[in-house]
Amino acid sequence: MSTMKKGRGSLEKTESRDAWIMMTPALIVLTIVAVYPILRTFWLSLHEMVLTDPTSGYPFVGLGNYIKIFQDSRALTALVFTLKFTVVTVFFETILGFISAMIMNQGFKAKGFVRAAILIPWAIPTSVSAMMWKFIYNDQYGLFNDVLCRLGVIDGYKAWLSTSSGSFMALVITDIWKTAPYMALLILAGLQMVPDDLYEAAKIDGANVIQRFIYVTLPNVKTTVLVAMLFRTLDAFRVFDLISVMTGGANGTESVSVYAYNNLMKFLDFGYGSSLAVLIFVVVFLISVIYMKFMGNRLTEM
Repeated sequence: MSTMKKGRGSLEKTESRDAWIMMTPALIVLTIVAVYPILRTFWLSLHEMVLTDPTSGYPFVGLGNYIKIFQDSRALTALVFTLKFTVVTVFFETILGFISAMIMNQGFKAKGFVRAAILIPWAIPTSVSAMMWKFIYNDQYGLFNDVLCRLGVIDGYKAWLSTSSGSFMALVITDIWKTAPYMALLILAGLQMVPDDLYEAAKIDGANVIQRFIYVTLPNVKTTVLVAMLFRTLDAFRVFDLISVMTGGANGTESVSVYAYNNLMKFLDFGYGSSLAVLIFVVVFLISVIYMKFMGNRLTEM
């Protein structure tokens, strides 16, 4: 018996050693491309490092840059805008994504074509779709103005990207158009995992369409929807390229990512810009924890 235990222990040690040997290259690459940049950014955020003033010596300021964030009205405005943008877009994308997924989950002719076509907006690079929609919103020849004028909604062409409310609306519509298909794709995967037997049993019990949706569909796709919302929330909070191309952060549409970029690349303030980048990392982490703790208890069942 003791010989068998020793042999088993030796085998487990060998397997553990081999596993670490095989994982080492991946861990080295992960450290280089992920861990080191994060640690470096955090180290920069603790220093006053303005490259336009090399004579300062880049002194250590501790949490000074983080305190500065909460004293910076522009940073707080960017944070509020980012949170508002995230909540609005994720809400509508989830609703539209769910409706689209329900439609694509039905049996009808050309179902494969519809599923492929609906993913085209998501497949287009964000910078390309942002530039396309920027032309659509143009105040002189934009299609958006033309359609609204023909429908009698507006009297004349409007410069939508020149006002705060118009810019926000334009960004939200563009983001929903591009990303709702992504939500639909994830939710569709969850819908296809729901057994048809459950719907048949519900029909036999006399449940109507609404009751089947509430008591059969929703409980079975809850986990999938939460995962989709988590991914989309994290992505929406880090929004950069859409805003950078369409508005450049003008008219109160500057997100935290855009503001961090401006400080890093335009103002060459690596210390303060890095602290903004760390703030994004912290908020994204907190969002993940909130989803997992309060709404994602069923994620472990996947």
